[in-house]
Amino acid sequence: MNLKEISDKCVKCGKCIQVCTIYDINRDETTSPRGFLDLVGAYERGELKLDKTAKNIFESCFLCTNCVSVCPSSLRVDSAIEQVRYDIAQKYGIAWYKKAFFYLLRHRKIMDFCAKMGYVFQSCAFKIKDRAMSPRFSLPLVKKERLLPTASKSSFLNANAEFIDNGGEKSVGIFIGCMANYAYTEIGDGLLKILKTLKINAHLMKKQACCGAPAYFTGDFSNVEALAKKNIVYFEKMLESLDAIIIPEATCSAMIKVDYEHFFAQDKEWQERAKNVSKRIFLATEYFEKFTNLKEILAKNAKNQTLVTYHDPCHARKMQGVFKEPRNLLAQNFTLVEMSDPNACCGFGGVTMQSEKYHLSRKVGQNKAVMIENSGANIVSAECSACKMQLSNALHIKNSKIAVKNPIELIANSL
Repeated sequence: MNLKEISDKCVKCGKCIQVCTIYDINRDETTSPRGFLDLVGAYERGELKLDKTAKNIFESCFLCTNCVSVCPSSLRVDSAIEQVRYDIAQKYGIAWYKKAFFYLLRHRKIMDFCAKMGYVFQSCAFKIKDRAMSPRFSLPLVKKERLLPTASKSSFLNANAEFIDNGGEKSVGIFIGCMANYAYTEIGDGLLKILKTLKINAHLMKKQACCGAPAYFTGDFSNVEALAKKNIVYFEKMLESLDAIIIPEATCSAMIKVDYEHFFAQDKEWQERAKNVSKRIFLATEYFEKFTNLKEILAKNAKNQTLVTYHDPCHARKMQGVFKEPRNLLAQNFTLVEMSDPNACCGFGGVTMQSEKYHLSRKVGQNKAVMIENSGANIVSAECSACKMQLSNALHIKNSKIAVKNPIELIANSL
């Protein structure tokens, strides 16, 4: 990426500032999108050193892509920041706990073992209720107030056969995502129920690797390259016999469909392979709404009065244009109410934001929680486990009883 070119193209119109997640809570022009681009240009020209002040600034972006969606020139501010974060990682290294986390995501068998141990011993350090847990005492990087998902007894991939024959003519692959695989396993269970109803065969593609998004947003490009190439090769092989690959996670889907292409910008062979694969990968609700009769099946069931508001994950609406599809499906059985700004970022922001800059993430989450409560809904739905975790925590802090569900869970329950 030519950082100077993207910086020079910014005309400072200010449209990005009005929608910027970090600027909304700190009112600091330095960390507004055009502020970031000014610093990116200065860095490229050699006028800015990547000292700890610069590191702190570039790690304050939530990468929500709000700025990209409103920019008249569609400048990839997020990609520019991701590139600088790579340079920061090269200079300062990556914190040991992030390295450990990325290592586990890259080595599934070891992650499976750690998840099992986590399931056995999680009650020692956490209070567990309703498939969620909060620390019994303050832990490093984890505030006592926080609500986290519990580890499941068995991962989704390990708990099911690799191929499930539903007697159908079509077969789809499932890319489940790490959080849904190890914590929110009800999302995968919901997918299997829907596919059984539709008589579509399900292939769990058990050799899938992490999409690489956590490492990408942190600047660990070596891990991203290894994971992306492994997935692309595997998907190419699997798509020889599958009609499509569906993903119930906006972040994973956006990483594979959009960011792989950005990542391989300097490697045309792998970029082209990423493009070809992306044509047959869909967010789960997108696939069900566009290519199946699920909507008609749901319409035959009774509609209840449960009020559901929908939160648009940044990686779904802004990066993939998916926002009508989940609403169209949910509206068949639930009463939908819109919050004041369903497109506002929830504040998850990635590993660094959740660990080192939780105070920023918390503030954004609280703003979103107010919107959700003001909608009057009983349930808030989002097709992203990162959003589910963030919104659950934000509502927990406010002692709210509003539940957070992936639309796949709600649709499956309606069946």
